Amino acid sequence: MADDARNASGTPAPTASHAGHSGGHVVSSRATAVGLMAIVLWSFMTGTVRIVAESFGATLGSALIYTVGGVLLLVFRRPAPIREFPKKYLIIGGLLFVFYESSISLSLGLASTAASSVEVSLVNYLWPTMMVLLAAGVSRRRHAVWKVLPGAIVATVGVALAVGGNSGLDWQAAAGHIADNPLPYVLAFAGALAWSVYAVFTPAWSHGVDGTSVFFPCVAVALWIIHFASGQGWPAEPPSLVAWLFVFIAAAAIGGGYACWGYGILHGSMERLAIASYATPVLSTGASAVLLGLALSLPFWCGALLVAAGSVLNYLVSARRSDPTT
Repeated sequence: MADDARNASGTPAPTASHAGHSGGHVVSSRATAVGLMAIVLWSFMTGTVRIVAESFGATLGSALIYTVGGVLLLVFRRPAPIREFPKKYLIIGGLLFVFYESSISLSLGLASTAASSVEVSLVNYLWPTMMVLLAAGVSRRRHAVWKVLPGAIVATVGVALAVGGNSGLDWQAAAGHIADNPLPYVLAFAGALAWSVYAVFTPAWSHGVDGTSVFFPCVAVALWIIHFASGQGWPAEPPSLVAWLFVFIAAAAIGGGYACWGYGILHGSMERLAIASYATPVLSTGASAVLLGLALSLPFWCGALLVAAGSVLNYLVSARRSDPTT
């Protein structure tokens, strides 16, 4: 779907790093597969960030994760020279990336209870639906939004069931949690919106240059500023070796995920990645259950089936649009 947005907002000029993606029309199945790896890596984000936050605190834990992740990206995925970055992509895309990363990491860390952490995760996981609807909206195809809306609704209901856990989401309790501590929910919603805008529009702005390895260290700087401004210091008790290990695991999963996603949206099929992204919350809930020692209930599996059904609906819509005989 972002390919539609790319064509509507201007065809990227072919570059050396954009080989095989000439004119923005040809996509690489290999790049799409790399992008799909991001969804698998992101599944470890919620559980690992929560474990790190419990040991280091919300702001310090987030700053440490993104500092380590930024170093890993600079070592293993060196960015192109800054002069090769289009200014619009570097400035607007960079701000969207930094805002999303900072907001979601802090929102998970600032959630006051395990239940509110699940609710914040659900708000964050609105981004696949936002991305699908936004990409359809800018595609300039007739009734595109209405065609993908049924699948988006089915998948979003599935996300609510899957993320809700054993007892499902208590909407009355969730409303109380939002009233008592609204900041993490507001951050999660604003971040989800920012990420959907980033995913849909930056492929056209970037001209094939991936800024993930540049943007990620900027997130670390922003999080350190937030940490020092918050007045929170070092934990009273020294964190264990296991806690430091989870900092590295979280950094590798998140940094690797965004590196794969950045490559995928620039050179692969954004439409397929958008549809597949509905699997992110289901995989994340499953991974969190394993990491945090929780059981997966019937609502989770029902939600997973609905997510799959919604994704299939949107895939069939996209396949029909691409079929020249229809």
